[in-house]
Amino acid sequence: MENIGLVLEGGGMRGAYTAGALVWLIEQNIIFNYGVGISSGAMHLCSYYKKDSKMLEDISCKYMSDKRNVGIIPLLKEFRYVGYDYMFDHLLKDVLHYDVSALRESNEHEIEFGVFDCEQGDTYFFDQKILDDDLRFLKAACTLPIAGRIVDFNGHKYLDGGIKIMIPIERSIKKGCKKHFVITTKPEGYVRKAAGKPMLEFMRLNYLKYPKVFQNYRVRANNYNKQMEIIYDLVAKGDAMLIRPSETIPVKRFSGDPENLKKLYELGYADMENRKEEIFAFIGR
Repeated sequence: MENIGLVLEGGGMRGAYTAGALVWLIEQNIIFNYGVGISSGAMHLCSYYKKDSKMLEDISCKYMSDKRNVGIIPLLKEFRYVGYDYMFDHLLKDVLHYDVSALRESNEHEIEFGVFDCEQGDTYFFDQKILDDDLRFLKAACTLPIAGRIVDFNGHKYLDGGIKIMIPIERSIKKGCKKHFVITTKPEGYVRKAAGKPMLEFMRLNYLKYPKVFQNYRVRANNYNKQMEIIYDLVAKGDAMLIRPSETIPVKRFSGDPENLKKLYELGYADMENRKEEIFAFIGR
């Protein structure tokens, strides 16, 4: 889609909603020329541009809730609450043979992913040319602080770009997109609250070597709400379309049973179908 940027928020397991919405886009043969994703949005962005509907559904509804991915098992094996080693080093790479080589070599679309550089203390964006066959960069882009370990890649220490930028609307604007198709995982009325003192202290102690991780995390809620205000303003002007859950389904960032994940995935698809004419009008079909 000419001059329309696809903007994807993260959200962990709540990304099942994004996956359902993206499958609808694939089935309608709507592929945007530019896309940018944060956290789980980065992984789903890859599958969308690969036009891999099955992977979008399986990752969201089947593998995300696997006991090896979240909970006691990764805590015992990886010493972290989320099994990023299991998901990227074993499941995606060795079992599912998730291949990003075609994306890396393609010039048909520009795809960008945000990562937080722990030493530089900022979120940076890289295009698909940086994707490696070992999925190290994609792993870095999805690894949440505390939940996973810092990922070393190309001499840098990375974490999820959502430490600073949760909805990369400003990146889409900076890239020159005139209109923006935004998919978020939070329902209408959601306002992010600042992290509590215990969590902030936990973050500070865990990242003493990288103080800017804590400094950015401390103002994360302000950044999120600012990004949403930008989106609301663009929507009011007719320059953005915001897709978000039309109802609340009990799935959190790190918890969700297969049944509710499937419901959230189906909600993403249904919300797109219910707004089909509005979407077509927005993209100029």
